[in-house]
Amino acid sequence: MAEETHGGIVLRPYPKSRAGVRTVPLPGFLLAAFHELHTAADQPDPRTLVFRDRVGRPLRRSNFRRRVWLPSLVRAGLLGQVANTGPHRYRATWPDRDGVEWSAEFTTEREAIACVAGKAAGGMRFHDLRHAYATWLVTDGVPIILLQRVMGHEQASTTLNRYTHTPDDYAARVLAAFDRSAASLLPPTEEMPSDGAFDADGDDL
Repeated sequence: MAEETHGGIVLRPYPKSRAGVRTVPLPGFLLAAFHELHTAADQPDPRTLVFRDRVGRPLRRSNFRRRVWLPSLVRAGLLGQVANTGPHRYRATWPDRDGVEWSAEFTTEREAIACVAGKAAGGMRFHDLRHAYATWLVTDGVPIILLQRVMGHEQASTTLNRYTHTPDDYAARVLAAFDRSAASLLPPTEEMPSDGAFDADGDDL
C-alpha cells in the first residue's frame, strides 16, 4: 500500500485492515492491459508497481489528478467542454466556483483541455470510481456479502451505507421486480367454457 505523507510516499507491506487482504476479480481486458504494461518494462519484476510515474516511482495524488485525472474528465465530457470550432480552433468552456461560465479560444485541443482541467470547478474525484463500482455491482444483483469482500470492508454496513448509492432509475427497477414476482404468483388465466359446454338440469353445478 502506498501512503502519501508530507515527507513523501511510503510503501507499506500491508493494507489498513485484515479485510483489505483480498482477491479482486478482474475482467479480461484489464488483465491484458496489466500484462502489456508488465512486459513492456525493461526489467520485468513481480514487485514492480502497476501504477507508477515515468521513472517507476509511486504516483503522487496531486500530480495524478492534475496531469491525468482532470484532463480525462474533460475528454469524457464530464468537466467543462472543448469544442472544435474550425481549423486549428478549439473553444474551451468551463464553470467557476460561483457557477459563472467562462470560455477561451486555443489553436490546439491539448491546450484547450489543459485550460479546462486547470480552471474548471467541480468534477468527479478519482475515489468516486470506487463508489460507482460498488453501486454498479449491487444494482446488478451481486450479494452484499460478496461485495463487502471485494471492497475490503470489515463490515457490510460500511459497504451499504457509505459506498452504494441509489441509481437514477430506481423506480423503474422496483416496478420491474414487482412485475416479475407478481407474474409468478398469480394463478394462470383459464378460459371460460362456452354456453354449449353446459348440460341441462343443473349438470354445470
